[in-house]
Amino acid sequence: MLNKRKVLQVHPNDNVLVALQDLVKGETIVFNGAEYILKEDIPAKHKFTTVQIQEGEAITMYGVLVAKAKTLLEVGVRISTENISHASDGYVLGNRRTEWQLPNIDKWRNRTFMGYYRKDGSVGTGNYWLVIPMVFCENRNIDVLKEALLEELGYARPKKYQQFTKKLASIYQSKKEIPNIEEEVFEEMLSETKAEKIFKNIDGIKFLTHEGGCGGIRSDAQALCALLAGYITHPNCAGATVLSLGCQNAQVSMLQDEIAKRIPVYDRPLYILDQQKTGTETKLLTNAIKQTFTGLVNANENSRKPAPLSKIVIGLECGGSDGFSGISANPAIGYTSDLLIALGGTVILSEFPELCGVEQELSDRCVDEEKANRFMHLMKIYNQKAEDAGSGFYMNPSPGNIKDGLITDAIKSAGAAKKGGTSPVVDVLDYPEKVTKPGLNLLCTPGNDVESTTAEVASGATVVLFTTGLGTPTGNPITPVVKLSSNTALYDRMRDIIDINTGTIIEGEETIEEAGERIMDFVIEVASGNQKVHAQVHGQDDFIPWKRGVSL
Repeated sequence: MLNKRKVLQVHPNDNVLVALQDLVKGETIVFNGAEYILKEDIPAKHKFTTVQIQEGEAITMYGVLVAKAKTLLEVGVRISTENISHASDGYVLGNRRTEWQLPNIDKWRNRTFMGYYRKDGSVGTGNYWLVIPMVFCENRNIDVLKEALLEELGYARPKKYQQFTKKLASIYQSKKEIPNIEEEVFEEMLSETKAEKIFKNIDGIKFLTHEGGCGGIRSDAQALCALLAGYITHPNCAGATVLSLGCQNAQVSMLQDEIAKRIPVYDRPLYILDQQKTGTETKLLTNAIKQTFTGLVNANENSRKPAPLSKIVIGLECGGSDGFSGISANPAIGYTSDLLIALGGTVILSEFPELCGVEQELSDRCVDEEKANRFMHLMKIYNQKAEDAGSGFYMNPSPGNIKDGLITDAIKSAGAAKKGGTSPVVDVLDYPEKVTKPGLNLLCTPGNDVESTTAEVASGATVVLFTTGLGTPTGNPITPVVKLSSNTALYDRMRDIIDINTGTIIEGEETIEEAGERIMDFVIEVASGNQKVHAQVHGQDDFIPWKRGVSL
């Protein structure tokens, strides 16, 4: 649908307008009684100037400094990497601004979701068994366990592409011409019957292979153990099997200490096997399979029960962002965040490189000075590490971001921060700490999609809302990742990975608040297991631990 509105001003103080559709050179744009004659074509999602801006003067968007002009900019000029450069305001400890307008939650006040209760008081949106290596040396053994367990227990994904290849080989061997096969015909060709699950209350068995555990610095091993402990103690985890080689930096004792920090008395099935102590591969793997099977029998006794919405923990993420992300998808899930927090729930906002330029606002929203100072400290030391490595937050936007209108990191960040809604910040966490307080939590992670999503789940996210303007298949092994498109064209083009379209906001079909309420209803269905997101259907089990070096 063609948007009737041609442009949008995000904030009254902005000196640029956002093109909501492709605009052409020479076109006269009328907005709020003023006329602007375009000096060049302005593609949808990009911005053009509304006043003459001298070299070195500020470009303002979302009401904050996002860039400075490299040269004189006339009215009606598209801003780009050629004529502007990243800039953002400094930040200091300011006054607390924790008042906020609570949204109307009458519609959800008595609603529940169907979740898995844990003895520590948390409630999961899933019930998964984990198989984890302490070190990359065990990855091959993890793959053997995967091969042994998934298909026989009914958790293997349909092998439709293997079937497709087999059919093509058969056609070739019969010396027939390879036909053009449309997507619908491809699905019809395949008729594999999936094995039935033996354990009805176990949603899956997930294998968290990684490249860490040894060979790096000891702090990397400690962080890895903390991350893995976050998954083992996660509300969506039914139990775990852990394989250790024995001699690695990431020692089992470190993992056990990190588990105890999160749950002092861990009461779910947990089996830890040491290969160097056990002996032969056969003995290691048969013991692992037997113990895992026993644990699955135990974990299968847990079933979904009604739980208050306050038990949901939402992680907020964006990836493959575009010029519409900050005015449709991000503020929409920001409103969803406010709804959940008003209901007593918990929200995690991460990706610190994508909070550059809005540090003052977020630090002022912290409930006390201690948390404000911690947030500013983490931002400064992270950016300094990036600078020391010859980079900085200003290098965060990807080529795809820039092509679709996110010219500077401050523009990207100002829009990305909208995911956090308007509520006060109740806590500031460093990677990979666990959330313990209801409300909005800030978690220090990279902007890298998978590293950040992996960390949010380790901190306790039981559902992740992931906005995208360009499209990404990112998922997680144990937490459903809901993919939301910022524009309808993406939703129509990639419906097999996008769950929700918020391009309706751009087209004027619904408000941010209406979209946020629609997302809230969807989250409840996902949390209850009634709605599988596309990342789950595709088995998109992305898991990448963050080494505390520079990763933007």
